[in-house]
Amino acid sequence: MIFRRKIYKQMLTWKNEEKGRSALLIQGARRVGKSTIVEAFARQEYKSYILIDFSRASQNTRALFDDTSDLNYIFLQLQLTYRVDLHERESVIIFDEVQLCPKARQAIKHLIKDHRYDYIETGSLLSIRQNIKDILIPSEEHRINMFPLDYEEFLWATGDTVTFPLLQQVWAAKRPLGNAVHRQLMRNFRLYMLVGGMPQAVESYLATNNFRAVDTVKRQILDLYTDDFQRIDASGTSGQLFRAIPAQLSSNAARYQIAAAVPHAKRSHVAELVANMENSYTILLSYHANNPDVGMALTKNLDFYKMFLLDTGLFVTLVYGDKAFTDNDIYARLLSDKQHTDLGYLYENMVAQMTAAKGDALYYYTFPTKSGAHNYEIDFLLTRHNKLCPIEVKSSSYKTHASLDAFYVKYSQRIGQRYLVYTKDLYKDTDILCLPIYLYPFV
Repeated sequence: MIFRRKIYKQMLTWKNEEKGRSALLIQGARRVGKSTIVEAFARQEYKSYILIDFSRASQNTRALFDDTSDLNYIFLQLQLTYRVDLHERESVIIFDEVQLCPKARQAIKHLIKDHRYDYIETGSLLSIRQNIKDILIPSEEHRINMFPLDYEEFLWATGDTVTFPLLQQVWAAKRPLGNAVHRQLMRNFRLYMLVGGMPQAVESYLATNNFRAVDTVKRQILDLYTDDFQRIDASGTSGQLFRAIPAQLSSNAARYQIAAAVPHAKRSHVAELVANMENSYTILLSYHANNPDVGMALTKNLDFYKMFLLDTGLFVTLVYGDKAFTDNDIYARLLSDKQHTDLGYLYENMVAQMTAAKGDALYYYTFPTKSGAHNYEIDFLLTRHNKLCPIEVKSSSYKTHASLDAFYVKYSQRIGQRYLVYTKDLYKDTDILCLPIYLYPFV
């Protein structure tokens, strides 16, 4: 099943503006739909295309890129192998899973200079050391990050093209919807949180309407990620760090506690593994901003971070990973908001996912209370119009916002709009905008 994706428009912009001056590199976690959307784009926007899937390509095909001195020979062999005629400036060659053939990626420099065809690369783990060893990374790459389906794309997949435009109107008006409408919108959004945005999981939900079938798909994806971690880290530490994410977030610690997840792990070793995990796009890292301002990248603390999953649907399955499967009863209780546990970490992961999908870097901030007994925490920090927008996330109807208030006192000159993201209807509390989570995509 091919879903409508917003990245298609970005790809079209690249094609029309670059006109072959760069290759398009689409990077993202495995199973987010990179190959599917690229082939759909090639079929729709070009006269012909060749798709080289390096996870299945023959050794003869891989060897073509060992020597790029005779491009005519390479193109001839590709046309013979794939039985496709290439047309100058009207065809595209796709390097799928290009990290598995580093020499093909290196060849992009010469292929772009030749300018006969367009090139699209897809891949994950692209920056892992063994995938770039002994090659020159081409500068002729236009990079786009791909994420799971966002909420609007999920609605499109279910056939709903009405809800999101209406939410845009609600956002513009900044007026509450009323309890009945709000409850239905929250139920719809929780469905998105539980199914997630991985295309295979969405397809399974649409085909079966059965959460157990969806959960099976998500477990297969999580197993795939665990296998990937094992390949890049035989010690198994990466997998331990990954599986500990729900426990780390539910503990409400000020940062990811490595010692709790992997006792006796060496800090330098873990730092490299976490960088590899981040490069795999399976996790999202939110860094502590030591001096929160519009230029937070200048003061981010690389050793002080929180870790989230790229997809909240996968997160739900990981939370209940101790069971053979996450049964429909659990999903039903989560969907109806009748789970008798604090699910703040679930909503926090959702906000992290939506923030990353919008292209914003993830930052948070902690600072001590006057008594020093505990810390205030701003869950997320965004920059809008040269001002800081602090965000506090709650999984309940509570409108208390002590951290937002204390942060305002501390940094009032730097702050723009303050947001409380929660599960009730839109509400204005003086200058704090209390947002139902389904309106967060518009922040």
